[in-house]
Parts: sequence; C-alpha cells; structure tokens
Amino acid sequence: MSTLHVSSKGQIVLPAVLRRKLGMGAGAKLEVLEEADGLKLRVVRAVAAVDLSQLAGMVKAPTQGKPRRLQDFDPASLLTRTKAG
Repeated sequence: MSTLHVSSKGQIVLPAVLRRKLGMGAGAKLEVLEEADGLKLRVVRAVAAVDLSQLAGMVKAPTQGKPRRLQDFDPASLLTRTKAG
C-alpha cells in the first residue's frame, strides 16, 4: 500500500509504479468517490468515438450466385438440415 502526500496546492502524486500498472499517462483522469470509510480513486477511461460510416464495406461475403434467405443463417435450421441430409 502506498501513502500519498497532499501538497500546499492540494495536489497528490501517484507513485510511478502505480501509474505504469494502471496505464496512466499525462492528462489521465481520476474520479474521486467519497465513501463512509474514506475516498476511493477510480481511473476514468475515455472511449474514442467511431464514425460507423467508415466501417461500411469492410466485410464482404462471397455470393456464390444463389440468393440468401434468413433461414440460411438460423442455427436451428442448420441442425435439422444436417440430420435430414
């Protein structure tokens, strides 16, 4: 367990070992939660926004010249087809 010191400006410094273990770099954010027995620090991980329009066309299935039906993707129908065939 590490002991942290509060500076005259109210700042605390996390030991380098903890920062590396948690993958925290400059500008990392911590959430402070007040609990009955003290404070809890939690790393806030930002999730990068993704533009879904850039993903269009990434996966292409070969058509093999025959139309596909919804039943072609139903796992239960695959079981009945293999037993019957």
